[in-house]
Amino acid sequence: MSLPARRAVGVFGGTFDPIHVGHLVAAVNVRHALDLDVVLLVVANRPWQKEGSRVVTPAADRLAVVRAAVGDVAGVEASDLEVARRGVSYTADTLAALRARDREADLVLVIGADVAASLHTWERLDEVRARCRLAIVNRPGAPPPAVPAGWRADVVEIPALEVSSTDLRARVTDGRPLDYLVPAAAVRELRRRGLYAAQRMDERLPEGPEA
Repeated sequence: MSLPARRAVGVFGGTFDPIHVGHLVAAVNVRHALDLDVVLLVVANRPWQKEGSRVVTPAADRLAVVRAAVGDVAGVEASDLEVARRGVSYTADTLAALRARDREADLVLVIGADVAASLHTWERLDEVRARCRLAIVNRPGAPPPAVPAGWRADVVEIPALEVSSTDLRARVTDGRPLDYLVPAAAVRELRRRGLYAAQRMDERLPEGPEA
């Protein structure tokens, strides 16, 4: 009798303030390229790398918009793991919780090439490295990302989409359209919640790599 296959789970964490089509393109392409069972969009509760740099939208609102965005996208799910845990969000804690749920799962941490270059700044990095392998997304024509020493990693090329959450927040504030930049269901949800419309100009500061 053959043993059941290990479940392959992509872990794509971020502030998602707000989520946009670039996030979804990365998720579906990594899932396809690496034959993952699911990619979890893990919404940060309190993103420690952004605290103090700008005002972050409440986690419950960001999670609701992510849930609306993924809708019925096959193999992509919104995860409330970090929001439910409360407090500051650390990837080491999230991977530990996922490992506790399924000790045989193959956990694949989805990050950008820029994030790969800054992994050395993460908290409890040894724990992260022991619990997962990396999927580093890269754009066509971009230099090959450097795989950090000691990591198991795959590089996945995805379409180049120049969309940023910083620009999207500014668009809502200025009354400009979000069409085709944010999934329609997510646009409806953020408008229903009145997100970003009252954001002050002086709150628009650059985001870190995990926006």
